[in-house]
Amino acid sequence: MDIETIVVGPLEVNCYLVYESDGTDAIVIDPGDDVDLILNAADNLGVNVKQIINTHGHFDHIGGNRKLKEKTGASISIHKDDLELLRNAGDSAVRFGLTVDSSPEPDELLNDGQIIEEGKMKFKVIHTPGHSPGGISLLSQQVLFTGDTLFAGSIGRTDLPGGSYKQLIESIKSKLFRLDGTCMVYPGHGAASTIENEKNNNPFLQVGLD
Repeated sequence: MDIETIVVGPLEVNCYLVYESDGTDAIVIDPGDDVDLILNAADNLGVNVKQIINTHGHFDHIGGNRKLKEKTGASISIHKDDLELLRNAGDSAVRFGLTVDSSPEPDELLNDGQIIEEGKMKFKVIHTPGHSPGGISLLSQQVLFTGDTLFAGSIGRTDLPGGSYKQLIESIKSKLFRLDGTCMVYPGHGAASTIENEKNNNPFLQVGLD
């Protein structure tokens, strides 16, 4: 599995183009903006975008859904508990002085433990609420896409509607920190890390570790 990171939008979201080196199908995780950059990357790699997966429904992670779907025909998936956030993302963007295209309705509503497949690729949906009610992380072998749940040296904000600091910490400690320490962490913003590095060094997560 190969990963192309494309930083998009004014909030510098990590959009991930994930594909098999010997295949032609790709998944895009969190196309928040700058769809032309995403499409150019896919063209340069010779892959076709088949699925769009949103780790959560905030406007900076879903703003490119409509254009990318119109250009590629890709399906859109999001956890069922973030459907309302997805539908209201435009209103949220206005509060930040920004505008985004409204997203089409998702083709699939995801659940915890579900397996998403595309070609040889398989992703397990891990429901990690706290940043948002339907926030998810996606696990594929030793790679974990954490959206805005876990960052290198930090965690997602919990002061937005539907956020919960207690829930976020519980999601990380009870679900993500049980994964192998060598598992790579690809967050929604900023640099990549590993589970072991975050367990040992993330200042938000050092109290009460089991």
